[in-house]
Amino acid sequence: MAGEKTEKATPKKRQEARKKGTIARSQDLTGAVVMLVGVLALMMFGPKLTGQLRDAMDWALRLGAHPEIVTTDGLEGILMTVLNHVVVALLPVVGACLVAALAINVVMVRPKLNMHGLKPDPNRLNPLKGFKNIYGPNALFEGAKSIVKVLAVGAIVAAALVPQIPQMGAMIGMTPAQLAGALADMVFGIAIRAAAAYLIIGIIDMVWQVHRTEKSMKMDKQEVKDEAKQQMLPAEVRSAMRRRQMEASRRRMMDAVPEADVVVTNPTHYAVALKYDGSNPAPEVVAKGVDLLAARIRELATEAGVPIVPDPPLARSLYASVDVGRQIPEELFGAVAQVLAYVYRMAGRRVA
Repeated sequence: MAGEKTEKATPKKRQEARKKGTIARSQDLTGAVVMLVGVLALMMFGPKLTGQLRDAMDWALRLGAHPEIVTTDGLEGILMTVLNHVVVALLPVVGACLVAALAINVVMVRPKLNMHGLKPDPNRLNPLKGFKNIYGPNALFEGAKSIVKVLAVGAIVAAALVPQIPQMGAMIGMTPAQLAGALADMVFGIAIRAAAAYLIIGIIDMVWQVHRTEKSMKMDKQEVKDEAKQQMLPAEVRSAMRRRQMEASRRRMMDAVPEADVVVTNPTHYAVALKYDGSNPAPEVVAKGVDLLAARIRELATEAGVPIVPDPPLARSLYASVDVGRQIPEELFGAVAQVLAYVYRMAGRRVA
């Protein structure tokens, strides 16, 4: 089928996508690695951490036995000293988690200085696109993944605790130190298993994210051919060709404005011209622009008697999500239908 995106992305396409921030990454894989490293760090530094916290608490309680020392100023100093001990004790664990988070993100993203992400992007403010992200196929996968995570952790905890329930009665006669050691072994065993299960889920999620990103970057055969032709030409020729193509495209777009059924505006910054003749299943965007180009579209529409309807949310959504010559997506059918119905009603027209 013409225009069907069946070809893998070319290196140039991948580079452009990377500049725009289209990179496969998994928050679950990051969380799983951080969790696993955190548990291992606690197992390694746990005894030292416990000892430092115990010494700090013991020191504070000993000072409490001398009320004349514990004044308002002295109490603040005691609390700060205890807090410093706590921070120093936790530094190895926090540092290990921070290094793990940075390392796994470097592996996934391969950081590179990119100023494109700082530029404002109307797509990020598009509520309809956000709605699609929340309730689309990706949301179903995320929901299923969350359920699997809960079930996996619950099953691991149950599998670890149930066999040890009969043995918990033997802990009654243990000393506090022995009881703490036994409970710590049990908790760390459960945590290691949960982290391993979470790591498997994270790896699966990373595979899905890579597949999803690759699918979004696919190209049709014509795009691949056009890119190959451009790569064979000198940079000056390619630049001149792009400039002429843009000018020709803009002229065709402006020529289509008088034939539009309605122009939806912001009302000053955006303008999108729509046409619906019944031959296509959905209205088509025949022209769109911002600022000066939007003003020119409104001027041509006024001269041709094309209705202009101010609808800022719809105008922004159409401009951000629909290219010229493309039909509007399904999530915009309702809003566009209301605008067209209003235009037809005002003009005394009826849809066949």
